[in-house]
Amino acid sequence: MASSNDVLQSAMKSASYNVLLQISLRVVTFLMNAFILRFISRETLGLVNVRLTLLYTTILFLAREAFRKTCLSHSAKSKETKWDQIINLVWLTVPLGVLASIIFGFIWLNWLETPPVGLAKDYSISVLCFAFCAVLELMAEPLWIVFQCHLFVRLKVVIEGLAVLFRCITAVLLVYFIPSLGLLAFCFAQLMQSLTYFLLYYVYFSHFIAVNTPKNDKEFPLQTFNHILPTRQSVNNPLVNFELLSLTWSFFKQSLLKQILTEGERYVMTFFNALTLAQQGVYDVINNLGSLAARFIFLPVEESYYLFFSQTLVRDKPASKQPQENLYLAAVTLESVLKFVLLIGMTIVIFGYSYSLLALDIYGGSILSLGEGPTQLRWHCFYILIIAVNGITECFMFATMSQTAVDKYNQKMVVFSIIFLLSSWFLTHFGAVGFIFANCLNMILRIIHSIIYIKEYFHDTKLTPLQGLLPSKPVIVAYVLAYILTSSSEAMFCCSYGWFWRVCHIANGGLCLSAVALTIYLTEENLLQFVKKQLFPKLRTKME
Repeated sequence: MASSNDVLQSAMKSASYNVLLQISLRVVTFLMNAFILRFISRETLGLVNVRLTLLYTTILFLAREAFRKTCLSHSAKSKETKWDQIINLVWLTVPLGVLASIIFGFIWLNWLETPPVGLAKDYSISVLCFAFCAVLELMAEPLWIVFQCHLFVRLKVVIEGLAVLFRCITAVLLVYFIPSLGLLAFCFAQLMQSLTYFLLYYVYFSHFIAVNTPKNDKEFPLQTFNHILPTRQSVNNPLVNFELLSLTWSFFKQSLLKQILTEGERYVMTFFNALTLAQQGVYDVINNLGSLAARFIFLPVEESYYLFFSQTLVRDKPASKQPQENLYLAAVTLESVLKFVLLIGMTIVIFGYSYSLLALDIYGGSILSLGEGPTQLRWHCFYILIIAVNGITECFMFATMSQTAVDKYNQKMVVFSIIFLLSSWFLTHFGAVGFIFANCLNMILRIIHSIIYIKEYFHDTKLTPLQGLLPSKPVIVAYVLAYILTSSSEAMFCCSYGWFWRVCHIANGGLCLSAVALTIYLTEENLLQFVKKQLFPKLRTKME
């Protein structure tokens, strides 16, 4: 097994690659949506981006999330666990995905409101297609687990990037050249993504075992193609590791609740018709625009550091019984990553408030910039800050919790889910922005719980990683001044939408952002040292 420092380096590298992937994908989809918006109706946008995509993500999340958390944990790579048992365990995602497809497909076809006449004719086929695509991707899950556990950090980036790229290209070409396809254009695009994802994993795996194993990589567990398939075991060697299966069940219950919390507003929209399909389409565009930073920065960082913490610290052991070197490394890393995401989140809040109107006006014109669109985007910026902190605190908590603690947390998640759903339903009286208020409330409750857990975890040590949540006073002053200056220039921009004031507003923001960055560089020395040490080790060595 790799050392903790190697895992940390891999986590940093994985985060960098994933950030690059997410930036590229979001730029492509951002441009694709800007193009497609001019050729489809708001109702089509809401049906595809909210209802059908929700079906697809629900199946994938429920079928594979718990297995990923279990198999990437420290216990999954212990000497007592055999890889054939892990492979058998992961293959359970496929029948689980099929079952979820049947259940949710029936609900989507029979229980939800029928789409408008122009979209209803292809709706049934679209539901079946999106459900099938989810199951197809699950059939590559065993390879995803193996490659992730053996730190193939670039592979995921390349395959997922190509899959989404092909989907975007297919959608744009079909919508532009064959607009009569309607919903079917998006079905073909989704099928292209899932098929590309599935084929690339198996093609790469076939090439890898032919070239590298067993001659050059004896530690790689899959020596032949048959090793990726489920295998029958002997009496003394059960099909799966029941300890991991039990942990997976705990994570599954947690994943079920987490999915409700993550996609809660979409479920409320879909099942209770809180917004029309057209309103859902506009909300989705603004939601995606407001969530760019969360998706291409914070989510990859969270995934990478869950892997790091789970392999550095032993699950179900208190801090006092952990290897002290690993514990110190984990605490320093947690503090630095918390400070990193906090500063990025605060930057998004300050500048997002003053530039939401301009961003929406450039991207979608008056359709997005008039009405409550700018207000939604401003509150999204605040929500991004909360997501950033919650993602890191929870990834540490889940990586170190015992199974008993996970089960207890699942009970608390039930309470969080109820509060979230009730607040979502109640706050929709304020319009689409009510969904953002409900999400903020939910995340704040989860952050409070995670902070309490982390404080108790490090209670018997001298380590204080939660100091990462405290920016320095000069940084706070810099943010306040930046807010005053940018909000003032926005007021002038609102009085005149001419390009002169747009340029002045943007230039003012650039200067303020530079001043904030310089203040961080001069005052947050520990964070800078961490970033230099982990992201630029070779450069640091040369400089020394």
